[in-house]
Amino acid sequence: MPAPPARPTTLLYDWDNTLADGWAGIAAALNAVFAAFAMPPWTVADTRARVRVSLRDSFPAMFGAEWERARDIFYAALEDQHLRHVAPMPGAADALAAGAPWPQGVVSNKAGRYLRAEVEHLGWAGHFGAVVGAGDATADKPDPAPLYMALGRMGASADRSVWYLGDTALDMAAARAAGVTAVLVGDGAHDGGIDQSHYDLHFPSALDLAARLRALARDGID
Repeated sequence: MPAPPARPTTLLYDWDNTLADGWAGIAAALNAVFAAFAMPPWTVADTRARVRVSLRDSFPAMFGAEWERARDIFYAALEDQHLRHVAPMPGAADALAAGAPWPQGVVSNKAGRYLRAEVEHLGWAGHFGAVVGAGDATADKPDPAPLYMALGRMGASADRSVWYLGDTALDMAAARAAGVTAVLVGDGAHDGGIDQSHYDLHFPSALDLAARLRALARDGID
């Protein structure tokens, strides 16, 4: 794969643990399911470390024939409380402000309905030309379909000038599958460390990303 370009033309972001911290709400909803199935609860740290793929990909393996009942319990609990828990990740608002000269979008494995509600709740809808969540496309990350959907809605094409910014190896795999630049944000400590991520570019924090974007904007956007 060719080296990533020096500057992006489009910025796509993962949501949870990249721009937003909603793990307490996700953990609470999962624990409502686990209680119904007499399974041990997860801490927020457990949830952050274990949740990667979307519900429609993970629940059939976890709950077998009763996965749809588990799904309904999860979404009922999430509906009740997720907006009380969601908050910006440190530096995320700075990164979005610094990225304003470029088209920006979100691609997440959080169900689209809840994802868009959280974007609105944080007052960030104006930043994004597309917000694509789990269930919106024909498949979820690491499949490239949701990235293609977001780019199509933004009038852009998938190439190396698109940066997909996320916090996990799964995000980097989705970027590679789509043929865009895989950009890791954070230290990857919850995901086995940065050496497991196979990224193209790495920013230790959202503040570091913001600094790079501000510098690129000062230099002019091609």
